[in-house]
Amino acid sequence: MNENELKLLKANLPKSPGVQGREKYLNSAVLVPLVMLNGEYHLLFEKRSSTIPQGDEICFPGGRYDPEQDASCEDAALRETAEELGIGKDKIEVEGRFDTVVASMGAAVDPFLGILKIQAIDELSIDPREVQKVFTLPVAYFERNKPETYFVRLEVQPSYVDENGARVVLFPGKELGLPSKYHQPWGGKKFRIFVYKTPEGVIWGLTAEIVHELIKHLRQTTASPRR
Repeated sequence: MNENELKLLKANLPKSPGVQGREKYLNSAVLVPLVMLNGEYHLLFEKRSSTIPQGDEICFPGGRYDPEQDASCEDAALRETAEELGIGKDKIEVEGRFDTVVASMGAAVDPFLGILKIQAIDELSIDPREVQKVFTLPVAYFERNKPETYFVRLEVQPSYVDENGARVVLFPGKELGLPSKYHQPWGGKKFRIFVYKTPEGVIWGLTAEIVHELIKHLRQTTASPRR
């Protein structure tokens, strides 16, 4: 690399932080919907249909980013929310976004904070193919109730045994001449999982991470001295 190539490299470096190698992840986006009810903001959640992946779990509306339909992850969040809740995009006001959440299972999720301009959730017409029901909980509920914290153990598997009993090697550490620890499963690090137990059911995983982040930002805002 010469001096001119270095200048070109510098000019092409990202202008703001992103997720390196993002194309290898499942990229999706969610809306974190706020609804004003009885004078205070509530978070709106979905319970997923039992016939789709992660069925019967509680989540925010959203889904996979589709480059053929979506100009951005924000567009994906709006499109999926409109489809799942049966609401016009003109009824959704995006207020901002949170940092990208990278899941241990290989997904990158962009969460956007938005307000649903409705008076009651019965104004929604949910898509039963994807959503069993929707419900709301006051944001204050999550300010009062901290999540329980659990852990799982994550391990890298360089090979596995398929349904026929044959070993499939994905990463040939031995043949590559790498240290022996990479010839077999390695890692085994603990990975934190938040769990909120609510009157509507257990909220956990990425959804709980996003809720926890929202409350963290809210507390930082209210704790800041006013001038």
